[in-house]
Amino acid sequence: MDSGEARIVGPGANSIGTAGVQFGLGGRIAALVIVFALLAEIAISAPTIANFRNAWLRDRLAAANTAALVFAAAPADMVPEDLARSILSSVGAHLIVLKTKETRRLLAASDMPPKIDEAFDLRTAGLMESITAAFRCLFAPEGRILNLIGPAPMGAEYIEIAIDEAPLRKAMTDYSVTMLLLTLMISGAAAGLALFALRRMVLAPVRRLTDSITAFGAEPGNATLIIEPSGASHEIGVAERALATMQLSLLRELSRAKHLAALGLAVAKINHDLRNILTSAQLLSDRMAALSDPLGRSLAPRLVATLDRAISYCQSTLNYGKAAERDPVFARLALAPLIDEVMATLTPRGEGVTRLINEAPRDVEIRADQEHLFRILLNIIRNAVDALDSAGPRPGIGAIVRVRAQRENGGVLVEIADSGPGVPARARARLFEAFQGGARPGGVGLGLAIASDLVRTHGGELSLSDEPAPELGGALFRIVLPASGARGHNGNSRSP
Repeated sequence: MDSGEARIVGPGANSIGTAGVQFGLGGRIAALVIVFALLAEIAISAPTIANFRNAWLRDRLAAANTAALVFAAAPADMVPEDLARSILSSVGAHLIVLKTKETRRLLAASDMPPKIDEAFDLRTAGLMESITAAFRCLFAPEGRILNLIGPAPMGAEYIEIAIDEAPLRKAMTDYSVTMLLLTLMISGAAAGLALFALRRMVLAPVRRLTDSITAFGAEPGNATLIIEPSGASHEIGVAERALATMQLSLLRELSRAKHLAALGLAVAKINHDLRNILTSAQLLSDRMAALSDPLGRSLAPRLVATLDRAISYCQSTLNYGKAAERDPVFARLALAPLIDEVMATLTPRGEGVTRLINEAPRDVEIRADQEHLFRILLNIIRNAVDALDSAGPRPGIGAIVRVRAQRENGGVLVEIADSGPGVPARARARLFEAFQGGARPGGVGLGLAIASDLVRTHGGELSLSDEPAPELGGALFRIVLPASGARGHNGNSRSP
């Protein structure tokens, strides 16, 4: 493929946008080339025609000088009349006058010397005078007689001849027409070459760009219509690469939107039945509270709370697919007990391969939505536990997830660290985007996206540290929450 070309991948990609206006950019540029060439010709034609006129007049003066030599060499009045007429006819003059220092001698004249309409001195004529005289000659009436003065032979001061302007006008007209035709030919050839080069180097790549935009706009979900950049280094090559990147990004966003729509539809279908199942389980858990077994009575409230959250999460998943999340209800709450509750939910009886360590101070309080903060912590800690279960801890360190908290700049900083392998580099760029940041096998990439959205509704920030967790060496997530609650999605916040 030519280095200046790009092609659109896919069948029928070039069939769209090629039947544009007939007098397109190429035709306009060709017309402009011809117009500019004609303007340039007009600009140079005036001095060119003036120079042609002066050269034509010099030829007549040269012939007159030769005739003057003949007349001057002959004895006075010894040139036969027929020879004198023949010499005047060959010169194309009605009379020939030679001016010396002493006298002004009439060398030859026709029977009836004509009336002089204009005099022109070639010895002193400048460019502008020659141009104006040339245009006067072209547009003058018929029958004008020009008295031409020029350098003379034999040391004389000047020679002057009276000539008809008709032959001069005809010669100038023929020359102008020839020059115009030649200019049109050259302009046409230049326009053709310019148009060929323009089509090859500019119009063809630009047409491919427009065809790709039109085709992809008609089918934005068709990956085969993404333009394949030519690799050229000029501006069109840069535009091709930018267009390919934009089309690929749009394709991914459309795919993501379709995925979200499919998720919303799927959850809408199963949400009703799942909530019925969980409601039945909730009724059974209520009966566990009446059992005589102390362990059953102690686990029943926790099971009821877990089922309540499961029902709420079903609705929250549906809401996420609809990009709708309820506004936070802010309240003052102790952070450490909430972390204990999250850890107890993940390991109901305190058992598990991964050790969950809560090092948050007991006196740290925060104003936040309890349910939202619970989900934030649960998603991040569960991700850490799952990563340790699937990839294992670092050598020499047990499977540990540690949570610390401290007051910072009037707010609260929560750090969640683990002893796992860390987050892969490929997952870091889009870690907090739905369906994009899944770093573990089987993960869908929703947990961190939901956590990040909920943190933002509190006016805070969720981030992954570039440095490994101190002492543990794994991933380190930081949650920064302000001292007071922030506004929700719709600009409102509520307090109980």
